Amino acid sequence: MATLEGFPASFYGEPGVMGMLANGISAFLVLLQNFNTAHTGKEAYGVENILAVHLILIGGICQLIAGLLSFRKYDHLSGTAFIGYAALWASYGATRIYSGVSDNQTTNQTSNLSLSTDLMTNISLNGSAEIPGGYFFLSIKESAIAGLIPYILLSFLLAFCSATVNYIMPFVFGAITATLIFEAVGIVASSWALIVSGVLELLILIFAIYGSAVLLLKGLTQRLALKGFGTPLFNVLLLGIGNSASAQSIGQEKKKNTKYAEPMALGFFCDSVAPFIFAFYSFGYMKSFGLGAAWVSIISFAQLFSSYYAHLRQDCYHTTKFGFHATYWLIKAWSEFVASTLIGNKSEVGSAREAMVGNWFFVVAGLILCVGSLNMDILELIHNMLFVLVTVSTVPQIPLEGYYIFFGVACALFTAVSIYGTFARLINSIAEKLLIPVGKQPVSTANMKKALKWGKSQQVGSEMVPHTDQTSDVLFYFLNGVAALSAIHSKLSSMNPTFLHLTIPWVLISGAIIQAYVSRLQVTGGGRFGSVISSIYVGVWATWTWFRFATLLQLSTGAAYAFTAGAIALLVINGFLMLIAYKNLVLLLLTTVMEVALVCFLLSTLQRLPYRLEAMLALVAIICVYGILATLVSGIFSERLIPMGPPLLKEVKKQETSPELPCPIASSRLTSGLLKIAGILEEGGVCGIPTDTVYALAASCKNPQAIEKIYNIKDRPAEKPICVCISSVEQLVAAKPPFSPLLWEFMRNVYPGGISCIVKKGDWLFQLVGPAYDRVGTQDSIMIRVPDHTVTGHLCNITGPLAITSANPSGEADSTHHSMVIRLGHKIQGVLCDGDSNEVVASTVVNCLKIDETITIVREGCVPAVKVFQIFERIKS
Repeated sequence: MATLEGFPASFYGEPGVMGMLANGISAFLVLLQNFNTAHTGKEAYGVENILAVHLILIGGICQLIAGLLSFRKYDHLSGTAFIGYAALWASYGATRIYSGVSDNQTTNQTSNLSLSTDLMTNISLNGSAEIPGGYFFLSIKESAIAGLIPYILLSFLLAFCSATVNYIMPFVFGAITATLIFEAVGIVASSWALIVSGVLELLILIFAIYGSAVLLLKGLTQRLALKGFGTPLFNVLLLGIGNSASAQSIGQEKKKNTKYAEPMALGFFCDSVAPFIFAFYSFGYMKSFGLGAAWVSIISFAQLFSSYYAHLRQDCYHTTKFGFHATYWLIKAWSEFVASTLIGNKSEVGSAREAMVGNWFFVVAGLILCVGSLNMDILELIHNMLFVLVTVSTVPQIPLEGYYIFFGVACALFTAVSIYGTFARLINSIAEKLLIPVGKQPVSTANMKKALKWGKSQQVGSEMVPHTDQTSDVLFYFLNGVAALSAIHSKLSSMNPTFLHLTIPWVLISGAIIQAYVSRLQVTGGGRFGSVISSIYVGVWATWTWFRFATLLQLSTGAAYAFTAGAIALLVINGFLMLIAYKNLVLLLLTTVMEVALVCFLLSTLQRLPYRLEAMLALVAIICVYGILATLVSGIFSERLIPMGPPLLKEVKKQETSPELPCPIASSRLTSGLLKIAGILEEGGVCGIPTDTVYALAASCKNPQAIEKIYNIKDRPAEKPICVCISSVEQLVAAKPPFSPLLWEFMRNVYPGGISCIVKKGDWLFQLVGPAYDRVGTQDSIMIRVPDHTVTGHLCNITGPLAITSANPSGEADSTHHSMVIRLGHKIQGVLCDGDSNEVVASTVVNCLKIDETITIVREGCVPAVKVFQIFERIKS
């Protein structure tokens, strides 16, 4: 049942099996290297370092896949943990390779680690200068420790949070935490720490194998055959006791999206690691940012996945925020890499930075995010304000003496809030309640809309905009603004190789690398031209970066003319982009000014650029600032509050006569529509109706012949039973079924909702369904459904119990919109139209025939099996 956005949660198996095994095997690979290092006293290199490559492949890539699947399975904890640990193992594998290569490159590692500052300042700034090989391998141990410490803190949080879900993951994650501590000690101490770490890694392997076996059997048998999952060490709701000062009362339900897990905790997780490493570097603990750039790059790409899943959840704010942060960390990592490893002379780096202005765009964009977070909570506002402080601390015009101290302090504060945010978001996501305080909403939605309305767009009936367009558009404007402002240079700075070196990461990462990610988002954005503009601009900024880098190599005339030809081609292509941007005045302005900027690029390839024209790049940045504000506000409120300008050309649509519908339809929003469908059902008709999951075919239990029609409509095998739908548990109570107290309590906890319970048939069912007794369920059992849907509940109150099944031909995809039900119109007698369904998958079916012993999951649907077992265990205890 594929959709444009992906598969429903129940279509994915148990990704936890892959995630747990990846952790266990990764720990085993590190164990082998640790014992080898402890035995020989030397770092692994050469063939032995293949283990580190496997660490990246298994611990990094395989676990990343497990994390991505966990997000699609609506598993908040596993999604965050597996992607977080994937970044850890990949970074640690890179560290082992880096360390092994360094040991092999130089015969005296000590002399490399104590390389004096005098040597650093004497390295030539000429692009063709020969850089000493060992210079790239400074501060390997210090960088590794700086990377491990935040993972130790976050791994402890993951172990604590996992205790609210089951009692296998806490042991695995706890053992990883202890292992990381001794790994950090082993880097600077003797071999005994590596041996202790190896023993702990063996425990990780054992726990992971057992946990994987439990999950594998659960996936195969749809029941918990072994202990470890389904029962937490303690109830997560206990964490809410005493939080009376919280913005929301304990137990207030959060807005739920059962298709994808919440990526906010992962975003905060990544925002804890990157600034911590930068803080260590800024305070002088690391002399070079060579290995640090690898750690920050890996965690930044992990943060892009949090942005991606926010996009899939149609969350414009977090898509923008995490994409914005990941871009900043990547740019800073590689600019510091260039400054510390390729240049080295701090005074010249400082003077060259004074001509750079790209960082100011981050400051402005950060302030706009602060405005957006006024509609969220206090935690978001504080987090964004501290990020603005971080961006201000890296403004190049700050004197070098205070630059790194200011940056280090800002990163330390930002890390502290990010760690708290990781804990709060993860616990609140697991509980699906606001247990950990995050503060009140600073400004009400109504006041925000009132303050942000511009002109006539304030009136009632403002233009509604789709979420999917805005989630990617904000990042599009942001990235082009950063690239444009970073590309500005004067005649004097263009002759400075240090300046050219330092600006390359700013333009390449924002304009090309991250914008390629944005173009991927825009493929599913719903626009007519999809990702055309962003994809072309990837090529524009990549070409510009390559030309600037090639300038350092002193291009020949023929090579320069090749760039001239490319600039002409980009000019022509951008001309076509101007034609397709007619529906959006801001986008049209951007493409028009970019045309002038491309003329500047063309002239620079001919070395005839009048540098005053570089102001056009500043104009691009200004347009992008407005675009960010307008699209972010529109994305958050789903309403065009800040105008993007009227279309210059209006499309004339031909009025088409609507085709004759194959069956009567009625609107669920009208009482007359509900009564119309109820009348058809009373007369023995079969109708398509909405539920709290997907659309269903319904027949009244007063008309057994209508139930037989459903089998013919769906081509449904006779051995597949049809369930009974009622409006409330009270309808069931009236029939006086002889259920056990445990079954009654279980039903009252899961009804109404996306769970269907299979119970034993009996004479009581005659009272409920009358003549339909033999047409519903099996010979011995019946499935009862109580949808959490107002329309369906009212319909059942009018008609009495209904026999329902999914509204699709047997074996085909479920119907998630009334238009998909109307396709069966020549076979059915009516459709109650309610738009898109709340879910994309049917209910979870639970076998309660032996509930006094246990329950089994017959079919996992919109409610995860883990949550069903948690409810059952809580009631049973």
